[in-house]
Amino acid sequence: MPYIRETILTTVDAAGTVHIAPLGIIEDGDGWVVAPFRPSRTLDNLAATGIAVVSYTDDPLVFAGCLTGRREWPLTPVEGCAVPRLEAALAHDVLAVERVTEDATRPRFHCRVAASASHAPFTGLNRARAAVLELAILVSRLTMLPRDKIESEVAYLRIAIDKTGGAAERQAWGWLMERVEAHLAEGD
Repeated sequence: MPYIRETILTTVDAAGTVHIAPLGIIEDGDGWVVAPFRPSRTLDNLAATGIAVVSYTDDPLVFAGCLTGRREWPLTPVEGCAVPRLEAALAHDVLAVERVTEDATRPRFHCRVAASASHAPFTGLNRARAAVLELAILVSRLTMLPRDKIESEVAYLRIAIDKTGGAAERQAWGWLMERVEAHLAEGD
């Protein structure tokens, strides 16, 4: 299995309109592969501009918010780049598309790192933040998973929230659980 880093990816369309999306980028030697599903604004924007900025953040609210319709997060300009970064980024990379491997479901944009910067210290790991990230990934795949898998994953992840979660983790968890509960209610 490849190494995947969970990020918040910003892209812009030809008119400069910013799109924010949580996306796992895939390690590819010294660069990264961005593989958005069809159809998506991220895919359209990458195809139009060939540039993306990946923000490395440990803020659980950003990941949960992006998957629950809360996409208005503060951004800040990146020097020499038309695409902004997430203000809450601990670090960021500017990715420049070098080539594309076409695929009917999920094209792969092979990118080199054109620029990088660090902005804040990483202060450590937290199980609840990891649980929020895992629940965010689960929410992005709700329509692909059976009910029992969703319920068992949520039950396991909830342990970390209950034991180690702070206010931000609990709020992010609540946002995501609203989506899970709505999805499960649709199946009843």
